[in-house]
Amino acid sequence: MSFALPSISDLSQAELAQGLQHLIDHKTKPLGALGQLETLGRQLGLIQSRLDPQLVQPQMVVFAGDHGLAARGVSAYPSDVTWQMVENFLAGGAAVSVLARQHGLALTVVDAGVAHDFAPRAGLQIRKVAPGTADSSRQAAMSAAQCELAIAQGQEVIRSLPGNTVLLGEMGIGNTSSATLLMARLLGEPLLACAGRGTGLDDTAYQRKLDILREVLSLHVDAVSPMATLAAFGGFEIAMMVGAILQAAAENRVIVVDGFITSSAVLVASRMQPLVLQRCVFAHQSDESGHALLLKHLNAKPLLKLNLRLGEGSGAALAWPLLESACRILREMASFEAAGVSSSDQDAGQRPADEA
Repeated sequence: MSFALPSISDLSQAELAQGLQHLIDHKTKPLGALGQLETLGRQLGLIQSRLDPQLVQPQMVVFAGDHGLAARGVSAYPSDVTWQMVENFLAGGAAVSVLARQHGLALTVVDAGVAHDFAPRAGLQIRKVAPGTADSSRQAAMSAAQCELAIAQGQEVIRSLPGNTVLLGEMGIGNTSSATLLMARLLGEPLLACAGRGTGLDDTAYQRKLDILREVLSLHVDAVSPMATLAAFGGFEIAMMVGAILQAAAENRVIVVDGFITSSAVLVASRMQPLVLQRCVFAHQSDESGHALLLKHLNAKPLLKLNLRLGEGSGAALAWPLLESACRILREMASFEAAGVSSSDQDAGQRPADEA
């Protein structure tokens, strides 16, 4: 299976943008009174090229993979937790399982490269590239061929699923280290500004993690392009998310981005195809210390800030009702004229004369 970079269209449609703004401004409210919800509604309308966007068959997709670097002690948890949590997702007991069930989100778990053999069952896609990446402190996490295969598999996952909205999540012990390395290299930011405590490292373990990550960065000084950087530092689950993001953007699906690791996949995908960012809704700013800086570089304004640091797609699921609300406001909220409600003189003065 080969990876092909898809063509992604520019959503900058002046006439549609003006139409959406006109619709929002004439709802029964003061101008701008719904704040970020109005911005979200405009974005959803532009993604779907319509004044009445609708979210159909939303898909929560959680990509899982193991990391060879985890053997160096960069996480507070053993690698076995990756496969154990996949089983928990499928059994319905994880946070993202509960939230997906609550909000009517179809949940698919993807084995991108877990060091465990899963029994096939509903809700699980087995697309294992290898049973975990290599130890990136000794060699590239994956070969160029493995990296391309993982991206292509991520594209296939999206092609296999219905609907017009994808919510992305991940699971992989050690993957905050991969996300940190991707961020540091692609953005040129100091490691200390990118690296957090992941699953909750104490001071001693955190310092060891920093030392190991510096070692990894030094080993792969020639990895500077998005693909080379992804192969050197990334996990199979991150690479598959890159493919999922590229494919979802090419299909004009709404992409709901979870936390730090998912955002690192968006960073890589956006370096390959910058227009993917037009389709991305950033669910929240996580408590992982590098996430705020990463969001700033992506010019992203997250919907929530709840001090989450779980991953799994939990933040994306929590933000989901806001997307539904933004669509309903556009479709169902009355205009001043339709409701027979008088607008304020200030609002009328800011509208075109023939519409005031």
